[in-house]
Amino acid sequence: MNTTGIGLLILRLFIGIRVIYGIIDNVFSMKHMKEFASFLSQFGFPIPIAAAFLSVYTQLIAATLILIGWKTKYAAGILAFHFLIALGMVHLQNNDSVEAMTPALAIFCISLALCFMGACKYALDPLKNSKNELL
Repeated sequence: MNTTGIGLLILRLFIGIRVIYGIIDNVFSMKHMKEFASFLSQFGFPIPIAAAFLSVYTQLIAATLILIGWKTKYAAGILAFHFLIALGMVHLQNNDSVEAMTPALAIFCISLALCFMGACKYALDPLKNSKNELL
C-alpha cells in the first residue's frame, strides 16, 4: 500500500491551516493589518500598507488553494517564494536564531516540497497522467 498521498495530505492540511491561522486576524482587523504594515516598515519594505495587504492576501489565497489541493504546485511555489522573502528581509536582517526562524523555515520547506510533488490523489487537482495515480 502506497501511503505517499496520505503524507502529502497531512502536509497540505498542516501548512494550509497554519498559514491561515497566522494571518486571519489581519484579514478581519484593519488595526492588525496596520500593525503588520508598521512591522514591515521596520524592515524596509516599500509602501508598507500595500506590502501588508499583498502579503496577507497572498498567504490566504495560496494556503487555501494548498489546503483544498487545487493548483497546488503553483500555490506552493508562490508561498515558498513569499517565505523566502520573509526569511531574507526579516529573519536574516534581524539576525534571528535558527529556532526563531523555524516556523518560517518549515513553511518554506514544506511549500517547496509541495511545489515539486503536488497535492496527491486526495485533492481537487486533476490527475494528469498514470504516474500520479500511484500517489
